Amino acid sequence: MSQRLFHFVAGDSGAWSTTEVRSIRGEGLATAARLAVHPGNAPTPASNSPWCLRGMMSNDRYVERAEKQALLKVQAPLGREDSTRAVLIPIRKSAAWWVMTQDERRHLFEEQSQHNAIGMRYLPAIARRLHHCRDLSEQEPFDFLTWFEFAPQDEPAFDQLLADLRTTREWTFVEREVEVRLTRAA
Repeated sequence: MSQRLFHFVAGDSGAWSTTEVRSIRGEGLATAARLAVHPGNAPTPASNSPWCLRGMMSNDRYVERAEKQALLKVQAPLGREDSTRAVLIPIRKSAAWWVMTQDERRHLFEEQSQHNAIGMRYLPAIARRLHHCRDLSEQEPFDFLTWFEFAPQDEPAFDQLLADLRTTREWTFVEREVEVRLTRAA
């Protein structure tokens, strides 16, 4: 079983209760009562599951060694007891993003948009894990699935993180984005 592969299954069961699903750009996702996060091979979704998204943890991209080392010093792990809020953000970028070379994307991602620098301002309060969908297939509905966890009192900071990122040049390449807001089920 691959611990790099994850499935996010919307339905009537799961450790997370859905509080809101909203489309930021493009087509949204159906709302379901719960979300289950399954590492490894595909679960069997219930027949009433409106969607199942999959992504894979992959090699680091758009980050230099010094940036990664700084991130590892302050990044908090997922699953902290007080992190009872989570947000799943699936994103699909435009074809224009994918025709750029890796170094062109890196330049836009960090030198122009300062994506990593923005994220660092919100650590360690907000933990995150990025899943690449294109590593599985270009036919996936999204390119990236980002999973965030934080304590309830850090939700305003999380909202500011999103606002900061969405004003960058990088976000002009986003053609589909959905926010799935969740609370850890009792």
